[in-house]
Amino acid sequence: MNDASITPLRFDEDGRCVHLLDQRRLPDEELWLRLDEIEAVARAIEDLAVRGAPAIGCAAAMGLAAASHGFADTPAEFDAQVEAALERLAHTRPTAVNLFVALDQMRASFEASRGRPLAERRAALAETARRHAAEDLAACKAMGEHGAALLPEGARVLTHCNAGALATAGWGTALGVIRSAHALGKIARVYVDETRPVLQGARLTAWELMREGIEMRLITDSMAGAMMAAGEVDAVVVGADRITRNGDVANKIGTYTLAVLAHHHEIPMYVAAPWTTVDLQTAEGAQIEIEQRRAEEVREHGGRRLSPEGAAVCNPAFDVTPAALVRAIITETGVFAPAELAAAAPAAVPEGAR
Repeated sequence: MNDASITPLRFDEDGRCVHLLDQRRLPDEELWLRLDEIEAVARAIEDLAVRGAPAIGCAAAMGLAAASHGFADTPAEFDAQVEAALERLAHTRPTAVNLFVALDQMRASFEASRGRPLAERRAALAETARRHAAEDLAACKAMGEHGAALLPEGARVLTHCNAGALATAGWGTALGVIRSAHALGKIARVYVDETRPVLQGARLTAWELMREGIEMRLITDSMAGAMMAAGEVDAVVVGADRITRNGDVANKIGTYTLAVLAHHHEIPMYVAAPWTTVDLQTAEGAQIEIEQRRAEEVREHGGRRLSPEGAAVCNPAFDVTPAALVRAIITETGVFAPAELAAAAPAAVPEGAR
């Protein structure tokens, strides 16, 4: 597969707009959004037109760079508008750390360019955004190689949500591991959790795997335990939205359930994530802010109400898997036990990561 054959976003050569593949329309329609204003980019992130922790970071960086061309042409006003844009983007989705890494990098570029002509400052923002995306793609490819080595020949892998090319700058984290292993002939089958309530597995992961001819079976979230008990799963591979200093993992709701089931059935649970997902400033998972999403995501599907009118709903978008349930964390620099992250990170965490 070519690195760019599936990508959720692209940047115009002149840096004046970002194009996002509207993931709300998949798998039925491939519609690209052309965005050049901060509010439009922020809403695309909030409304899941673009989703997946690394892709959110890339979209925010590219969106800021593109929108800067519409900002004022006086330095003081330009500075104020950049600051307001950074603040708006920082309030889109709170759980994934990659967004804040990308914004920190964009802020550093913005600060370093003070005093230069505005055309150069805009160009510096665009270059930082491009570099962030390029580094994410390279990290995904490296993770794929490291993770593929962990899987046995003829592996039957279960994955949750979408941690594929659509969730990154390309290739994917968890799905990148599966792609790389498939290229080596090691994948017999991928079991794809549908991932309620927004169905990222059913809509997105299944779409990616089928598009590339990787053998897969779509299952409901509640079937995972039965598949493990039947001896049909050799490994669980998932992505992450934030990994704390002690190795706790915040990921799409339902990941913790899989981790408990995998632990009970003595199946390895692997987490694939770039170093931008590792948050060394947060000691443990209990300190992570968990995004609460709209009740309608649970009550309805495809615009049709499935529950009694007025039914009360809980809709946390993520859960936290304790480090003790994770066999290994796969990064672009290698594979680590959760307890090894803090010691391994200082030489590996890129500038701007928290």
